[in-house]
Amino acid sequence: METQRDSPSLGRWSLLLLLLGLVITPATPQTLSYEEAVLRAVDGFNQRSSEKNLYRLLQQDLQPEGDGDPNTPKPVSFKVKETVCPKTTQRPLEQCDFKDNGLVKQCEGTVILDQNRGYFDINCDAILQVSKLGQLGELIQRGGQKIGEKIQNIGQRIRDFFSNLRPRQEA
Repeated sequence: METQRDSPSLGRWSLLLLLLGLVITPATPQTLSYEEAVLRAVDGFNQRSSEKNLYRLLQQDLQPEGDGDPNTPKPVSFKVKETVCPKTTQRPLEQCDFKDNGLVKQCEGTVILDQNRGYFDINCDAILQVSKLGQLGELIQRGGQKIGEKIQNIGQRIRDFFSNLRPRQEA
């Protein structure tokens, strides 16, 4: 009589199960890097934005220290700048050049590094560009100087006019 241990089919099944166990990797959550999460947040901002052009990552602040749990929201802070590409473009965002004098926005919020959840909560606000404010100040200053010069010229003409009206004394 043949026992189950001696059965060749049981040995094959055991071997097959062992091989399947080695080939199939356990389902572990895929974790995004901090940089990948920020780039996803930029993509999300572009999708939700009512702007006519796309924005691209300009500067990313340092990654804050924190725990390694990918499901814990991580604070993020970065700047985006307007590109020349309209929202309807089919180009990859990396191929879109920054727009000259394009609007810059400061973005802050939280992201979750778990790729399956892909959660982010970001708010972006426009930054007043210091160079623009400096240019405005210079323009106002030059305008003020020109107005001052014009007032001086008008004053001199008035003085000249009245000095010519005085009766001249003959000697």
